[in-house]
Amino acid sequence: MSNPAPFTVETTVNAPVEKVWKLWTTPADIMQWNAPSDDWHCPSAEADLKEGGTFSFRMETKDGRVGFDHSGKYSRIIPNELIEYLVSDGRSSAIKFIADGNKTTVAETFVPEKETPLEMQKWFTQSVIDNFKNYAESK
Repeated sequence: MSNPAPFTVETTVNAPVEKVWKLWTTPADIMQWNAPSDDWHCPSAEADLKEGGTFSFRMETKDGRVGFDHSGKYSRIIPNELIEYLVSDGRSSAIKFIADGNKTTVAETFVPEKETPLEMQKWFTQSVIDNFKNYAESK
């Protein structure tokens, strides 16, 4: 069975692209925003942001009942514009940073995994990117 078709989530952040890029790619910041809701958190984040570099983010519920590692390898990096990577299971993802003065649109496109219902993956991913917007605008 092939993977489902890729989908995209996006948000527009009221901040310049340099700030948005920094907050998206710095592990200490990632740990602050990388969760879909208040009952989730990101207790660890590592990112060697270069082509061929690896990343690993731990996401879990605060009660520890559910969690997973999101890890993989960066395949293409264009600072302040694009991050492409392969997840450890081989799925691809691309995150575009589209600058427009003091606003930046962040658009993440990825191939969903097969085990979790698609609507749940869309909700989860959109919620995380919305949480990022709130974090970035509060900094």
